[in-house]
Formats: sequence, structure tokens, C-alpha cells
Amino acid sequence: MKATLSAPGRVRALDYVAGVTVTAGGRTLPLGGIALPNRRLVLRWLRRQALRLADGHGRSPAPAAPWLGARDVRPVTFHGSDAPEALRAWAGDHGSQDQAISALESGRPALLTVVDPFVGLCVTLGGWPVDLCGWAAAASANHPYPPRTEGV
Repeated sequence: MKATLSAPGRVRALDYVAGVTVTAGGRTLPLGGIALPNRRLVLRWLRRQALRLADGHGRSPAPAAPWLGARDVRPVTFHGSDAPEALRAWAGDHGSQDQAISALESGRPALLTVVDPFVGLCVTLGGWPVDLCGWAAAASANHPYPPRTEGV
């Protein structure tokens, strides 16, 4: 995981991850993901992916995003128009965006799942807060290193 500078001389880990998965026939496959330093960038990436997937319905997908050097997710072929319209509606709804930001602020994941009912295809877009530094500190407090036994 890449680290960023948050204050002079202080390094902090990227705090969020975002990803898109597809589930069909009982199998879940990742379409792509990214680690980002803040929740606003997570939401921006998720909105772009939602619109990209929706706009790819029935035609070739939009080119990859140049900002952040982020790879866009692989395209999905929908068989109906319900899922693409749900993705567009979510990406354009300010209330949904506020709910997603609030979820991330409170330490919960922000998830959206759309279903293509014709073939049972589920596409899930999600963002999660990640506290690797806090996890590592808690883990080391619960499981201290064994005592050194040099020269024994």
C-alpha cells in the first residue's frame, strides 16, 4: 500500500479502498479497485465507475481515466436497462452521495448493488475505510514480540 505525506515529516497510509465486483451464477469476480487517501476521492471514483458502466450499456466503454493514474474497472454487458439506469440515478443523486460520505465518515462501508434481473447479474460498487495503522498497533499490543534470547 502506498503512503502519502499528511503533514511535514509525517507519513500516513491511504485510508480508503474502493472496488467493483460482479456476481453471477454464485461466483463473485472483481472488476477493479483502488486505494485512496480520502472519502471524497472514493466517492468520485465510484461515481465515475457507475457512469462508465452505465454508459457502456449497448456500446463500447469510455476510455480509462487519466486522473490519479487510476485504472477504470472492466466493462460489464447488461441485458436490460434497469441496472444501468440505477447506476446513473445513484451517481446523480446528491442524497445518495451524502449518505455514502456519512457512511464512510462513521467507519462503515458505502455500498451500492444493482441487479440485472434478466440474467441474475449483480454489480456492487463499494468503498471502505481502512485503518491499517490502528490495526497494526492493536495487533502488536495484543500479541507482543517474544522476548529476545540473545547469548543464551
